[in-house]
Amino acid sequence: MTSVLAPVEGAAVGLSAVPDPVFSAGMVGPGTAIDPSRGPGQAVAPIAGKIMKLHPHAYVIVGDDGKGVLVHLGIDTVQLKGEGFRLLAAEGDRVSAGQPVVAWDPAAIEAGGRSPVCPVVALDASAGSVTEVVMGAVHVGDELFQWE
Repeated sequence: MTSVLAPVEGAAVGLSAVPDPVFSAGMVGPGTAIDPSRGPGQAVAPIAGKIMKLHPHAYVIVGDDGKGVLVHLGIDTVQLKGEGFRLLAAEGDRVSAGQPVVAWDPAAIEAGGRSPVCPVVALDASAGSVTEVVMGAVHVGDELFQWE
């Protein structure tokens, strides 16, 4: 069982609230999404492991058990080409759960006309393997869901 932690503070709203059909329909995988608190902050590692992919707007961390978790900071934020994001770690780094990975400002993302909602997805997971999905207020490091 892998405990996936909230990478950002805000309100857990579920994948159906993501304004992108690829995420909201679960095509990337099961999980949830967080509508982040507005203002500058840091997105952290939701699990311990190795940063396999790191872009300013998204990252994938794979644990020692081979489970990978995607954190996507906002929707259509790839179009920003890194503007408004600052990397705090590097691809290939081993990180602890809760370790800062990217600094960003959800309010600036929203002011630019994009949704700051953050999908947190269990990659290559079956729909039933993600359980105990939290809804409502979450703080960085709170348990977001369990991955069997």
